[in-house]
Amino acid sequence: MKKIGVSLLTAFVGGAVAIGGYKIFENKQMEKMTFEDQQKVYFANNPGAEILSSTGNPDFTQAAAAVSPGVVHLKVTMSARNSQRGGGGGSPFDMFEEFFGMPQQRRAQPRQAMASGSGVLVSPDGYIVTNNHVVEDADKIEVQLTDQRTLEAKVIGRDPDFDLALVKVNAKDLPFVKFGDSDNVRIGEWVLAVGYPLSLQSTVTAGIVSAKGRQIGILGEQGQGQGSPYGYGQPQEPLVRTAVESFIQTDAVINKGNSGGALVNAQGELIGINAAIASPTGVYAGYGFAIPVNLVKKIVNDFKKFGAVQRGYVGINFREMDASIRKEFNLEDVNGLYVFDTVKEGAAAAAGIKKGDIITKVDGVMIRSSADLQERVARLSPGDKLKLTYKRDGKEKDVNLTLKAQEAKKSAEDEASSKSATEIFNKLGASFTPASDAQKKKFGANSGVVITQVHRGGMFEYFGVEKGLVVTHVNGKPVNNVDDVESALASTKRNIVRITGVSESGTVEFNFPIEY
Repeated sequence: MKKIGVSLLTAFVGGAVAIGGYKIFENKQMEKMTFEDQQKVYFANNPGAEILSSTGNPDFTQAAAAVSPGVVHLKVTMSARNSQRGGGGGSPFDMFEEFFGMPQQRRAQPRQAMASGSGVLVSPDGYIVTNNHVVEDADKIEVQLTDQRTLEAKVIGRDPDFDLALVKVNAKDLPFVKFGDSDNVRIGEWVLAVGYPLSLQSTVTAGIVSAKGRQIGILGEQGQGQGSPYGYGQPQEPLVRTAVESFIQTDAVINKGNSGGALVNAQGELIGINAAIASPTGVYAGYGFAIPVNLVKKIVNDFKKFGAVQRGYVGINFREMDASIRKEFNLEDVNGLYVFDTVKEGAAAAAGIKKGDIITKVDGVMIRSSADLQERVARLSPGDKLKLTYKRDGKEKDVNLTLKAQEAKKSAEDEASSKSATEIFNKLGASFTPASDAQKKKFGANSGVVITQVHRGGMFEYFGVEKGLVVTHVNGKPVNNVDDVESALASTKRNIVRITGVSESGTVEFNFPIEY
């Protein structure tokens, strides 16, 4: 009996050691996986009851119960100077950076302000996805879990061009929300929004998907560009040319504090991160906008692995097909992207794409707006392959591109100059598109860019510069595209920008003082 007992004890200890060793190995392997692969392993080993989508009368009780524990409340402490965010109200598209809720305790603590938002747990070890604007100015981030624990979070990575951030708390075995597939989202399907609006506790609202691929021009005043690391954009759009917009639009009610919360389908799967609302008042007025989860997956995995987004670019400057393009170039195409230029040694140029080509499909899917290409490229990294279909002389052709990485870093002096030029560019507050030959001829100009938009709060608005003006020179240098404008701004002296333009009224000149 004694030998049997010793044998059983030996077997028990050996088994425990083996299981422990396996667990350590398993945990190390899990740390190397993407969030999506971790979730697949978890749900394969921990199958739950299937959540059925609604038929007949909508019933979202199962989906709400599955998702709510994985959506957390973020409380952000920031310095008073950082809490004074721009915007000023009145825009039909207000970022949720204005939707934290009213700053608190300003009189008691004049040097600090409090704000709040939402976040979505995507792994059991404490990784949380939220919006960049929720945490970008944070001095301290506290996460309140649904079990009422409050933990301090650290920022793993954030990017204003995608309005996404990844933060982490030090905890294990946390509930998290299962990833869905935003490509499969259909207009008209039921969705739930989960978050912490208006200083309330966890709140669930329902609505339907109203549209996909929406661009509303709010991410850092996004815009165009050959100058962007992607090398693509739309000249009519506002500036800061690296932002990516391809929102899921929904009429599920979201409000101040929902920023960074979950948009889920009726199966309880995450399909988007709520980011903005359309509102003339600052509160819900009909539509909300969420960042598609298929884009979110790529960005947060980059944050986890690299600390920053790994961007690839195509290397084209384009505009969506519209009536003016069709008329100017005598085209009949309704959909697609008209190529105005290609970046030298970029992926598109290397693949043979030229000025005048029309990009019609990306990976076999028809392009109806710039967002169709924009989001698809944003999901990929430098070195990844992308199939584009383009039309030339009425014939379509497929070509495979290898996305390029960002250009090598410039010298410190060049970098400082470039940063300064970009800052000035943004302060001007305008969008430009190359002037056509007909426009130049009309005004007797040899160069020019047309102001297509004047943005609220910029220098152009302040000094009354109007949309439609043809800007011929910046700081005395001729300009023909957005890159020329930014390059010329680098030569700004004594913080005075000199703008020369032509209009129906004749030649005009402006001298703008730029403050930092």
